[in-house]
Amino acid sequence: MSEVPARLRLGFVIGVGLMSNACSISVPIGSLLEDQAATGSVKPAQVSPLSAELGVEDWRRAKGALAIALDPQGNGSPVAWDNPETDMKGTFVPVGRPFVKKDEICRAFRATVVGQASTALLQGTACRLSGGEWAIQGVKPWRKST
Repeated sequence: MSEVPARLRLGFVIGVGLMSNACSISVPIGSLLEDQAATGSVKPAQVSPLSAELGVEDWRRAKGALAIALDPQGNGSPVAWDNPETDMKGTFVPVGRPFVKKDEICRAFRATVVGQASTALLQGTACRLSGGEWAIQGVKPWRKST
């Protein structure tokens, strides 16, 4: 058996290495992952039951004003809120006395929400368990009683 010279062996190894790189298969990794592309048919969840214009911070400020306005110990005065960063603002006015419904304290209210595109006059009811957070049970456009 004849011995293959070291230079020839080195050349063979380098040649095989170069040829194997040229024969690679490309598989797009994106095809292996779940498709998470957003589509036009999926709408983001509305942050507030009052208006689709309200963002998270707007609604946080509005909920604080709602809690003060509907407090059963409160004086029944309008309570305003605003967010200077978005120019959203509004008021809550309690309507009538608090009442009990299904072990919750409830109170009717009127609300005004002034946004960049519109102004909404609303009426609704919010309820809470004793010591809990107010949750709006129903809201609709305000209609003046006749």
